[in-house]
Amino acid sequence: MIEVLNLALPFFGLIFLGLACGKFKSIPESGLAWMNFFIIYVALPALFYRILATTPLDQLRQVGFIAATVFASFTAFAIAFAIGLLVSKGGIAQATIAGLAGGYGNVGYMGPGLALSTLGQEAAAPIALIFCFDTLLWFSLVPLLMEIAGTERKTIPRAVFDVVKSTVLHPFLIASALGVLSAAYHFEPPVALDRLLGFLQNAAAPCALFTLGVTVALRPLEKMPWELPLIAPVKLLLHPVLTLLMLSLFGPFAESWVYAAVLMAALPPALNVFVFARHYDAWVAQASGAVLFGTIASVVTLTSVMWLVRMQMIPLSLFQ
Repeated sequence: MIEVLNLALPFFGLIFLGLACGKFKSIPESGLAWMNFFIIYVALPALFYRILATTPLDQLRQVGFIAATVFASFTAFAIAFAIGLLVSKGGIAQATIAGLAGGYGNVGYMGPGLALSTLGQEAAAPIALIFCFDTLLWFSLVPLLMEIAGTERKTIPRAVFDVVKSTVLHPFLIASALGVLSAAYHFEPPVALDRLLGFLQNAAAPCALFTLGVTVALRPLEKMPWELPLIAPVKLLLHPVLTLLMLSLFGPFAESWVYAAVLMAALPPALNVFVFARHYDAWVAQASGAVLFGTIASVVTLTSVMWLVRMQMIPLSLFQ
């Protein structure tokens, strides 16, 4: 257990360090702009490019694994969406954000560093696949649902065009596509460029986690929304179980792939849940609370999943 705590606490330590700095140092939120730009457009794309570029191409053709993890995420989303519909009395926009809080884990800021530290380099391929296809799911599904909800007044062709454009031009997905091409053609960047990408890759997790803490600190809650105890268990507890169930149905898969998927599913709600909520002006306070409460609660739940992974106590299939 001490080994697991030594792995997990530095990650949570960076988040809570950012949270403390955000609470005790009065710096305008606009000061985060360049840090966010660096993380989203520079550091994390470098991380995902290097992960995919060094992964054998045959490991990236796991259609069953992709289907299992995406369907698990969507199922968790659907359950939380249904809860959101009930508590909002039919509000699709509010239910969509609730669904995100139940299905969209922090696969960008927390996932890669945590999973690679826990499982080693063999987890690189499943991490990259989960990130890519989860991102495709959320950045396609949310705008379409918000269009149905009527939060944006656009024609259907314009809405579809905007969804496709925002998905195709997302920096994470561009970097991932370049990584796959590099793996396919065995491209090796020049030494200087590779070292630069290595610097950026190493900076991604610390900067992202610290920024996550600061951002959460700048979202003060007057009171904890009462809906959160209904939504949080879906993300922190049910999502990992659903993932293991789907992997059992679509499998078998290698141990490192199963463990990486369950670990990624156990991550707390992504900061992008709040970003989406603020963009569409829907369920903003609840989204902020979901990120804050989920991150704090995951100190226990995620660390427990890490311990189960390290002790190899998670079955590779529920049907064996």
